[in-house]
Amino acid sequence: MKRLLLALPLLAALSACEQLGIDDPAKVAAAKEAEGKAIGSACRHAMRAIEDCYVLNPKAQKAAVYAGWREMDEYMRENKLEGIAPVVPRPGAKPAQPADEEEAKPADKTDKAKAAAH
Repeated sequence: MKRLLLALPLLAALSACEQLGIDDPAKVAAAKEAEGKAIGSACRHAMRAIEDCYVLNPKAQKAAVYAGWREMDEYMRENKLEGIAPVVPRPGAKPAQPADEEEAKPADKTDKAKAAAH
């Protein structure tokens, strides 16, 4: 009986670790895995390749990202869902230019060259 009374304050102190700001390693690991799965799912829904997902999220757990990507891929195939085109460009990629600007640039150069020749 005395041992139980001595152990009770110890158990109470250990259960208050979260209130003191001490993280539970199991909860931290579960949160990181859940975040990685969410990142992978979002990447798949945004029609990003898994490699792009890894590049855009270097701190995420790759296994969890892959698991989330794969789960979303299966879900989208089963339900015949289309992905959404990503808005954020891949790092290091050239920004896409509208067709009007691309056509205007070569024409401007040839017009200037013709004007300089005359």
